[in-house]
Amino acid sequence: MRDVAIIGVGMIPFGRRDEDTLLDMLAYASLKALDDAGLGDKSVDCVYVANMGAGILQHQTSVASALVDRLSLIPAAADAVENGPASGASAIKNGLLAVASGYYDTALVAGGEKMREVVGWKATDFVATMTHPEAEYPYGITLPGMAGMFTRLYMEKYGVTREQLLAIAIKNQKMGALNPYAHVEMVITKEGIYDSPDAVVNNPVAADPLHLYDMCPVSDGAAAVVLCPLELAKKIAPKSPVLIAGFGQATDTHTLQERDDPTDLKAVTLASQQAFEMAKLKPKDIDVAELHDAFTILEIAESEHAGFFKKGEGGKAAEKGETSIGGKLPINLSGGLKARGHPVGATGVAQIVDIVFQLRHELDKKRQAKNAKNGFTINFGGFGNNIVAFVLRRVE
Repeated sequence: MRDVAIIGVGMIPFGRRDEDTLLDMLAYASLKALDDAGLGDKSVDCVYVANMGAGILQHQTSVASALVDRLSLIPAAADAVENGPASGASAIKNGLLAVASGYYDTALVAGGEKMREVVGWKATDFVATMTHPEAEYPYGITLPGMAGMFTRLYMEKYGVTREQLLAIAIKNQKMGALNPYAHVEMVITKEGIYDSPDAVVNNPVAADPLHLYDMCPVSDGAAAVVLCPLELAKKIAPKSPVLIAGFGQATDTHTLQERDDPTDLKAVTLASQQAFEMAKLKPKDIDVAELHDAFTILEIAESEHAGFFKKGEGGKAAEKGETSIGGKLPINLSGGLKARGHPVGATGVAQIVDIVFQLRHELDKKRQAKNAKNGFTINFGGFGNNIVAFVLRRVE
């Protein structure tokens, strides 16, 4: 198996993009990644497109074939990848394996979703289609509802507090306000929420004990990366290549209530362990991470299950500033899903793009992790029943 590097990345601002079609967004992000890789209009061997909902939301399928045609990359091989909110990381994994195997030399991986063109309840219902079709969906369960129940259990077992959840929201929205690609650019403060007479109106309960500011927005957006063998990358990449040093993927019981312990995210632990073992690194070696914080509780739980903190210590670390820029382990300096946004098919790719920015040392100092060499991502599918993790390393 060959070592595989990322030689180009591209992303468009997330948010409400009424002027663009899904294909427009995928094409814009892909062209930016190809230009960043120095390939321009040159063809690539294969294209993987991550998308969860085009068939439901846009009544459009075969998006990978359509993107290849749109970009004039014919006759490149094309495949669409659907793995719920982990579609992006799964698509990158497929591109990685295709290049590592030696069958292809260059791969374009793009992820995108257009979710804002439907009303809120329909977007919530669309995301809920990943729940169990017999045991959960018919009874009205939604992902926010499931997150609320998980949060309550996690609070009771590990002592997570509302203040710790709020620390995540404040940190990530502060970072989002500095990120030109972020959907939410509004800074919030603890005082503004608790001391304002409009606090209940501005931050209402959404899925008890989670409030509005504990949840990511519904977003449109796209991101893309270009992969090639490391040896080729050293010859052709115009910028420092970033090695995909390790990856892992694991699944868990579909229904949350049927797991031995609903607070134990076993797939996060297993996927992370696989990624670290392949990279020959440990959690302590990571300089910056992007974790899947669709809900604030997930950043805390994932940071613990991935091995960065002991169980019950992740929330305390966030409250102390250890996961803020300049802290022990900066997490979600992009703003995370909480502020950058969560166009579900794009998220896993966007996480990788943000880590590449960090490892290339390309960001403004207000958002740049100092001397970052190793990065880590978790893309969270379903409610923890399909997890993909990556370890990335800067190539000197």
